[in-house]
Amino acid sequence: MPSQKKYEETLHHLQVELVKLQRHVIARGQKVLIILEGRDGAGKDGAVMRITEHLSPRDIRIVALSKPSDVETTQWYFQRYVSHLPAAGEIVLFNRSWYNRAGVEHVMGFCTEQQHDEFLRNAPAFESMLAQSGITVIKYYLDIDRKEQKKRLKDRHEDPLKQWKISPIDEKAIKHFDDYTKARNSMLLATDTAAAPWMVVRANDKKAARLAIIADLITRVSYHDATPHDTHPEIVCRFDETCLTNGMLAS
Repeated sequence: MPSQKKYEETLHHLQVELVKLQRHVIARGQKVLIILEGRDGAGKDGAVMRITEHLSPRDIRIVALSKPSDVETTQWYFQRYVSHLPAAGEIVLFNRSWYNRAGVEHVMGFCTEQQHDEFLRNAPAFESMLAQSGITVIKYYLDIDRKEQKKRLKDRHEDPLKQWKISPIDEKAIKHFDDYTKARNSMLLATDTAAAPWMVVRANDKKAARLAIIADLITRVSYHDATPHDTHPEIVCRFDETCLTNGMLAS
């Protein structure tokens, strides 16, 4: 874990790079979509906060959709996400996304096996279409081990400032840890593609994970006057099958 001083200094430098990146995206009319997925309590909210903290709110959006309405459940699965995709000059962050179908919906029985299997087949094609349309698709999966998840979910119940994070799914996340692991593995294997690759994040150390995510993110878009920063492949790396057994992902 970095010291608080080192963390703040590094975060400041990385956030300066994010400002440069956003200015470049706006000037060039680029479209950037960042997807953050992961286990409950893995630190997605904190990562989103640090990424967006000093960026222009007019040109960046955070999308965190609630459960689908009765009407939305009758629509094409990807339909409700399409209206939130970035326009020219925009960065959009999905704090959870269509991958709900491969995770919580699948594990908790909110979708059928057929719907789950169809999703795993269709998501790569959908994301390929996004990439072909000029959207840069960047995907992170944040992972923590069983002990750390239990600790963080317990902290939510004890911290009055985190009450909004509490959900009935919390306790079930711990109970179904192994089921989520299996669902995660199937999802990553089926939906990692050249057009939209998965980056996996060892997120047991929140601060180190935030810094590593931003350090990786600023390498995903070429922008003017970039200052080189160290990346941390021991924390964030491109997914491949060896990640399932080499300790990068919790088992």
